[in-house]
Amino acid sequence: MATNVNAEALKESPIPEVAAHTGKQTVDPYNVSGGVDANGVQLAIDYSKLIEEFGTKKIDQPLLERFERLTGKKPHRFLRRGIVFSHRDFELILDRYERGEPFFLYTGRGPSSDSVHVGHTVPFEFTKWLQDTFDVPLVIMLTDDEKYLFSEKRTIEEVQGYCSTNAKDIIAIGFDPAKTFIFSDFDFVGGAFYRNIVRLSKHITLNQARAIFGFNESTNIGRIHFGSIQGATSWASSFPHIFGADEKKTTKIPALIPCAIDQDPYFRMTRDVSARIQHAKPSLIHSKFLDALQGPGTKMSASVDESAIFMKDTPKQIQNKINKHAFSGGKETEEEHRRLGGDTSVDVSYQYLRFFLEDDDELEKIRVSYEAGELLTGQLKAICIRELQAYVSGFQERRAKVTDETVAHFMDRRPLQWVGNPRVTIVVPQIVDGEAAAGEGGDGKMTKNQLKKLEKQKQLEAKKLQKQKEKEEAAAAAAAAAAAAGKEA
Repeated sequence: MATNVNAEALKESPIPEVAAHTGKQTVDPYNVSGGVDANGVQLAIDYSKLIEEFGTKKIDQPLLERFERLTGKKPHRFLRRGIVFSHRDFELILDRYERGEPFFLYTGRGPSSDSVHVGHTVPFEFTKWLQDTFDVPLVIMLTDDEKYLFSEKRTIEEVQGYCSTNAKDIIAIGFDPAKTFIFSDFDFVGGAFYRNIVRLSKHITLNQARAIFGFNESTNIGRIHFGSIQGATSWASSFPHIFGADEKKTTKIPALIPCAIDQDPYFRMTRDVSARIQHAKPSLIHSKFLDALQGPGTKMSASVDESAIFMKDTPKQIQNKINKHAFSGGKETEEEHRRLGGDTSVDVSYQYLRFFLEDDDELEKIRVSYEAGELLTGQLKAICIRELQAYVSGFQERRAKVTDETVAHFMDRRPLQWVGNPRVTIVVPQIVDGEAAAGEGGDGKMTKNQLKKLEKQKQLEAKKLQKQKEKEEAAAAAAAAAAAAGKEA
């Protein structure tokens, strides 16, 4: 699952021409662009427009308040700041968590280089936080097949080599090995997983693939088919070693997929097929892109060193990249900046602090000070450099401890261990004078299935009572008839 598109791969690949070369905003698995204005200036991505176009829901304050109430945890800074901004059926996942019903997390990475950049870590860091918060299993897909299919130059051996190094990068985020399974498509496809791939692909026509992804007559059939591989990973029945082999149960277990918004088309397609063949539809929670150093509307590329802060960069390299390449929202002169203030909405250093600085109060002080002209661009960059150096350094220390044996353990097909919601209250419906009542300690609310079962139970009880009544009436009538016959005799 390519949570971040590789620019080099796109140049090598005969992807159909879409709106990326026009003024129109384009966001899909193969093109990410905010468009350009009449003067040819790159525009920032309009995420509100994406919510409308994709038909997703905005993550609003009531949803965050419910999340905190159920989990007892303050929402992650990505949620608090609107970086994770959109969702599909996240409220249904919270319903399941509240009832103690199973679900799992699914995310991934397209292995396209030997090092990840800070933009790649965003969905993984958030996924780790979700795993810690919900205490649920996680599957991480390494789409080595995708990177081979969508590149004219890469070999299978090359992308498989990236899998090992990228797996170490992912593990260094801090995932719990007891609850995490990492796999590469080349190694894992088969068995139950392949059966689901075939189930999904049978319900996707060529016309649908063209409409969703923009494929044309020159697109190789491997690319057209890949969507069914990425989609089938969202079905729990693809992982019998984790969830068991009883598909009557596993097809009802949904996935929650944290991903960048460009991956949504894959799962719109999967959700449609899931509903048709009675699989649980995957839920999604979408993140915004971390802009490249060049500013709004640009995207970090693993093949362009000056576009990104890489997780292998030294403190000196981070300092040089921010000072030399980070787009500034400051004014041309210090005098003008003091008078008019800076623009935090386009300033890369400030935007990076929104992603990586944990303290909300400190971030707000920085914003106010910069926009008032009190904080200069050089000072803002110095703060950003400090935070990024600490973030990357911490990652590198953890990465150094990840061995080949560690990778082998994460990729071993084995049962996982998880608890789920430790505070769930099991509500046991009881019948009191023919009426439903909650079990002690419950909140009095029951699911639709529970209500249906309860109603069915009441109907059965009523039928039994009616039959008993009819039987008693028949016996009484017979006794009365016999008594009358005795008197006549």
